[in-house]
This record gives sequence, structure tokens and C-alpha cells, in this order.
Amino acid sequence: MSAQPPEPAPVPARAAVPDPDMSEVVGSHDLLLVTLDTLRYDVAAELAAAGRIPHLARHLPGGAWEKRHAPGSFTYASHQAIFAGFLPTPATPGPHPRLFAARFAGSETTAARTFVFDTPDLVSGLAKEGYHTVCIGGVGFFNRQGPLGSVLPGLFQEAHWEPEFGVASPTSFEAQVARAEQVVAGLPPDRRLFLFVNVSALHQPNWFHRPGATRDAGDSRATHAAALEYVDAHIGRLFAAASSRRRTFAIVSSDHGTAYGDDGYTGHRLGHESVWTVPYAHFFLEPGAAR
Repeated sequence: MSAQPPEPAPVPARAAVPDPDMSEVVGSHDLLLVTLDTLRYDVAAELAAAGRIPHLARHLPGGAWEKRHAPGSFTYASHQAIFAGFLPTPATPGPHPRLFAARFAGSETTAARTFVFDTPDLVSGLAKEGYHTVCIGGVGFFNRQGPLGSVLPGLFQEAHWEPEFGVASPTSFEAQVARAEQVVAGLPPDRRLFLFVNVSALHQPNWFHRPGATRDAGDSRATHAAALEYVDAHIGRLFAAASSRRRTFAIVSSDHGTAYGDDGYTGHRLGHESVWTVPYAHFFLEPGAAR
């Protein structure tokens, strides 16, 4: 019998680190939430381990993503949950205390270090605490071009979407970052900011992010990885803008993954491991973080 090829080495998963006391963070820090729409955990972990996303990896605790389970299998469902305080759940037995939670009798994941809000969603809860809430949309659920595309951005006091931010634009993230820089520059220095950015670059179509790829060949795990490298090349500007006024607490996570032929599946809004398993990290950005 011929020798079997060796199994690929497992990608290391970062162990969870203690959560900060969010009741102290809220009100004293600016907040940044970035959803890397459709990003797969395995691709994100492999690129971090290989040194291919250095600007993100330098902020990841231990240089690695935390493995989590998405609260939904597609953008709309997952973001409804995230904006209600249900961030992706650590992929280990729980219960796991949450960073944010609506006041709810009997909640087993609301803890002493949880920021508890008395509004229907986190966005309005932060607005009640004096934050200016800003959405910079990416995929179609944020495009404000119809009733459905207006629900999620409608939670925010200020919402932005342009075709240049969308999935069909090869320079979508650069355009989103430029708008974020404008928003931050125009905000009074004493006003707290909750900035949310939904990054569309990972979502299909993403073939144009890999040199030599063609539309006819379509998207693949490799072009998905190339899209993440594209985002990494520009995310330093976003971090610098978000932390330009004061110390900032940042959450960077996928909302769900996507399948590229895994076990015969393609896409998302389905219950496959490639969809449910997502990369997650939270960390502090010091004032004037390097670009």
C-alpha cells in the first residue's frame, strides 16, 4: 500500500482571556465593532498563523483568533442577535458571561462585568449613555435601498452606505475606512463614539482580490483568503481613526462563515461547520494607535 499523506497540522485556537468590566468601559472609552462579513474561522486562523495578516495579528491576544460559534447563519439574523448583545459564543462549554446584555430576568449569561442596558438593543442602549452611534454599512442588509435594507442601519443615529462600500467593489474597504475617518474627524472631541463597520470585502464576489483570478473561475477559499489580506492592508487606518480621540475598546469578529464546496455545500444560511464557526477578538486600542 502507498503511504498516506500526513494530516495537516491543526490550526491553533486562542484560549479565551478574561473579559474587561464593561460597566467601566462604557462611558469612559470609545467603542469600535467590526464585523468581517462571511469570514471563515479556518481561513482567518491559518492566515494569522502564517503571518499573512500582520496588522490584525498584532492586536489579537496571543496573535491568534478565538474560536467562537456564530449567533446566526447569515448576516441579518446574526446582526440582529449581535445588536441585542449576543456576540458569537466561545466554542467551549459554558455558560459564558456576555459583554453586553439587555436587562432580562433569569438571564444566565449576564454577570457582574456585563454592561446591562434597558433598551431593546445595544445601539440605543449606548445612545442612552451619551454615545453617538454610527453605522458604516457593507453588504446589502445595510444598503438602505428598501425596507429590509433599512432595519439594521435604522438602529443608528447616523448611517452610511454607498455602492463603493458594497460587495461588488474591489476597493470597498478602502472606501469604508475613508468614510470612518471623515466621521471621526467631524465629531466633537468630548462626544463618545460607538462606530460599527460591516466589512463587505470577504463576501462573494471576492475573486477580484486574488491576482490572476478570473470571474469565470469564480470565488474560492483562496480568493476568500486574499480578501482578508486586502482588509488587513487597510485596517490599520481604521484602528488609528477609531483611537485618535481616546482609548477605544474594539471587537473584531465574523458574523458567520461560508462554504466553498465543503461536504458539497456552497454559501451560507445553512448549518455547516464552515458557517457556524467564526473568528473573534476583542482588545483595547491605545490613543493614537499606529496606522
